[in-house]
Amino acid sequence: MARIVVISTGGTIASRWQGSGFAADARGQEVMATAAVPEDVTVEVVDLFSVNSPRLTTAHQLTLLRTVHDVLADPGVDGVVVTHGTDTLEESAFLVDLHHDDPRPVVFTGAQLPLDAEDGDGPRNLYDALLTAARTRGLGVLVAFDGKVHSARGTVKTQTVAADAFADPSGPRIGTIGFGKISVLRHPRRPAALPLPEASSPPPRVDMVMHHADGDAVLLNAAVDAGAQGLVLVATGAGNATPEIVDAVAAARARGVLVALTTRV
Repeated sequence: MARIVVISTGGTIASRWQGSGFAADARGQEVMATAAVPEDVTVEVVDLFSVNSPRLTTAHQLTLLRTVHDVLADPGVDGVVVTHGTDTLEESAFLVDLHHDDPRPVVFTGAQLPLDAEDGDGPRNLYDALLTAARTRGLGVLVAFDGKVHSARGTVKTQTVAADAFADPSGPRIGTIGFGKISVLRHPRRPAALPLPEASSPPPRVDMVMHHADGDAVLLNAAVDAGAQGLVLVATGAGNATPEIVDAVAAARARGVLVALTTRV
């Protein structure tokens, strides 16, 4: 029997209609009750929090990271499933993967339709995630969604409402799920894991600034003035920006702000 721990964090998969909108108010056991459990799998549920993922904070994500490590400290656990809202699932999965050095999988999943939808996708996604957590090893942190398995690194939400919500624009998926089986198509390269952040130190403020046509340094300077200790400049093309942005980056660096350059492409 594979012993899988499901960490419930909220999201659409745990959401119900509240009269004027949906709210993630269902506990983990209620979410689990909607899904079949694969043969030879036992499930334990950890109710970590119930949050709509657009409202997730860095504090929530660090709590999730440490909870995953605490769960995997038990050698009797065979894998972890995290139920999560899709809006920020990619961020949480990537964070956990940065610090993951265990061959046992951590599988993120969620839903595009709420808990009480008659044709909801949550039950199937949860079943697939349980199966993936029970049957795979050495693949790192994964995202199981709509019959597909993706690596946490590189995977982003590519569809706002469609069931096939996630993809890795930079490479093929890890595998597919169907008929109670997982077909692993590739094994991702696994860099060395980072140590866990110290629990006592507050996370630094890091802001993102998007460069675009007519873009100036107003937002970048505002982030620095607001106390950002780090900036991610999302530049154009191969990392291009205007001379005004370049000067603002130099000024930020002179003030001790770390600036990471990436691209919209």
